[in-house]
Amino acid sequence: MQASQDKAISKEKLPKLPLKEKLAYGMGDLGNGLMFQLAQLYLLKFYTDVLGISPYWGGMVFLVTKFVDAVTDTLIGTYVDSRSAGPKGKFKPFILYGTGFLALATVTAFLAPDWSETARIVYAFVSYNLMSIAYTIVNIPYGSLASAMTTNAGDRTSLAVFRNLAAQISILVAGIVVIPMVQLFDNPAVGYPIVVGGMALIGVIFHLLCYKGVEERFISKKPRVKGDGIKAIKNLFTNVPFMVLALYTILSIGSMFLKTGIQLYYFEYALGNEALVGTVSTLSLIAIAPSVIFATPIVERIGKKNVAIIGTAGFALFEFINYFFTGGETMSFLVVNFLSYVFLGFSNTVAFAFVSDVVDYSHWKNGNRTEGIIYSGYSFVRKIAQGFAGFIPGVALTYIGYVANQAQTADTISGMRSVYFLLPAVLSILSAVLFMTMYKLTDKKHAEIIGELTEKGEL
Repeated sequence: MQASQDKAISKEKLPKLPLKEKLAYGMGDLGNGLMFQLAQLYLLKFYTDVLGISPYWGGMVFLVTKFVDAVTDTLIGTYVDSRSAGPKGKFKPFILYGTGFLALATVTAFLAPDWSETARIVYAFVSYNLMSIAYTIVNIPYGSLASAMTTNAGDRTSLAVFRNLAAQISILVAGIVVIPMVQLFDNPAVGYPIVVGGMALIGVIFHLLCYKGVEERFISKKPRVKGDGIKAIKNLFTNVPFMVLALYTILSIGSMFLKTGIQLYYFEYALGNEALVGTVSTLSLIAIAPSVIFATPIVERIGKKNVAIIGTAGFALFEFINYFFTGGETMSFLVVNFLSYVFLGFSNTVAFAFVSDVVDYSHWKNGNRTEGIIYSGYSFVRKIAQGFAGFIPGVALTYIGYVANQAQTADTISGMRSVYFLLPAVLSILSAVLFMTMYKLTDKKHAEIIGELTEKGEL
């Protein structure tokens, strides 16, 4: 065991990834966000106010699509794992060839054909599913890429930092740019696809910069054999760290997406300013600065697990404060929301680093390195969280009596307040307790695993 630990320590002291490569990796999620975040931020409101379908059916589109992703994620993850590295790499070609398809599908999701209500609902289901499939083709290999770039715990945290920073920048850009630019058009049914098309084109450029700037270094040397894919899927359900991480993600990340799904309604009807989304997006980006600067050294001192727990619990605390005391007035809401997102920045930053550790754990435990299956499983979990986060606001809006483009009753606004603040806080507390008590793959244990895999010549 001592030899394994020595090997692990040696591995951790390998030259670190250059800054330009970390930046290039982050650009990949910037490209993702300039398309994917548009759907998270605006698609439900586009459905209710532009496409003209009910909040219930808008929410149902999100929910059903995410369960369809269970199939597509697994298929893409299995296919990625079955491939050997080619001249362009194992994961990178999916980013190169999939980005154009994703851009086109994103624009298609924001079209509003003048059809019957039933036909418009069907169109929403079909177009959003196409967008989700396109996103899977790009995002599963992109997420799997991190574990092939480095096995260094510090570098993995740094990659997660740059990824989270890029995602927040995409939210900022989408939050500031989209609504004002759409409002330049007399008809939002024309404005949305034009503005979304411009954002998607920029996203393609960032995907290409990612493709050019990263390198795959750690690919399993073991040959693939028939049945590895089925075995990997079965192993996923016996991978305890993955299952705990999955439940934690559904609760914690779901809380964040839940707020995103309802925020436009809350800003417009409770705070009286729909354009507040730009201010909130700006402050949210500023709020992650502490995690960008301090996440890596703090992780090295107390470990990723503790950072995740503290970040999630801190987020919940300030959501409770906004619900009970400060969320009804714009300035106090902005201050407390900023503090909430400071903590959220830390938990979001380390989230993806856990996935790479779970890849190594599975390799060590089961003998096969299955980045694609594990990341597709994790991606599916996040999409389930997103699906419920899209579905719950839609159902809640129907239940609390929301009527599009009209003044809302006090009870309706009170319901929006509960969905925006209270529910995310409760879910986050549950996730922190779960992770604290059940996640056992610490950074120390991971270092031992890397040492053993290296000693065996499997990395």
